[in-house]
Amino acid sequence: MLNLKLDFTGKVAIVTGAASGMGLLTAQNLAVGGAKVVLTDVNNEALQAAVAGICAKGGEAVGQLVDVRDYSQVEAAATFTVEHYGRIDILINCAGGFAGRIFQRKESFKDMPLEVLDWGMDVNFKGPIYFCRAVLNQMFAQKSGVIINLGSVDGVTGSSSMEYSAAKGGMISLTKSLAVYASPYGVRACCVSPGPVLTRASMANMPTRLGRAAEPQELVDMIVFLCSDKAAFTTGSNFVVDGGRSSGGYKA
Repeated sequence: MLNLKLDFTGKVAIVTGAASGMGLLTAQNLAVGGAKVVLTDVNNEALQAAVAGICAKGGEAVGQLVDVRDYSQVEAAATFTVEHYGRIDILINCAGGFAGRIFQRKESFKDMPLEVLDWGMDVNFKGPIYFCRAVLNQMFAQKSGVIINLGSVDGVTGSSSMEYSAAKGGMISLTKSLAVYASPYGVRACCVSPGPVLTRASMANMPTRLGRAAEPQELVDMIVFLCSDKAAFTTGSNFVVDGGRSSGGYKA
């Protein structure tokens, strides 16, 4: 946990998709570093268990049930955070996923049901845009803040999962646009684009130049570092953490 030994005492963070996977691990790491963490997720049972787990280890965390596709819920989470803690220092947009896997649909893009495509675009791209909009007034008023968007190597290289790759490629552009828009107010934005990560066993079968998938902590270390004051001169960049997968040379 928190291998970088970074100090987030006094910081307030919102983490989306925080009930499982890298969202949960990121929230845990920030809490170990002293941050007050607001976990958001659509799965209330898992969310409450995640909050309880952090608090049981001495961290400070609260949960907010949020469907990132609904701006009223997103805005309510941001408002709650300000009312409860007085500020928002960090936003981590982790919520997302490949819609075909989540809905157990194997059709190619041209045959994929529109409701599945819509879910993929809304959760992977519209949700992060909504959360950025919801927190920026507070960050601008503070004249400080950090936003970390989760992209994907598929957003860099493209893939046959077209709506997913398009959304994750959009996260890179969103990050650059945030850097342009928000930097006059002291707000930074970075994107982290993972390759295969062992949040699911199937990821171990995806080839990389280093011959393995990443351990989740390897990605979270990058995310947490970019949130910290050690990265205070870093904004607008996309950090590809993919074991060299995007270097090319693989057959589809």
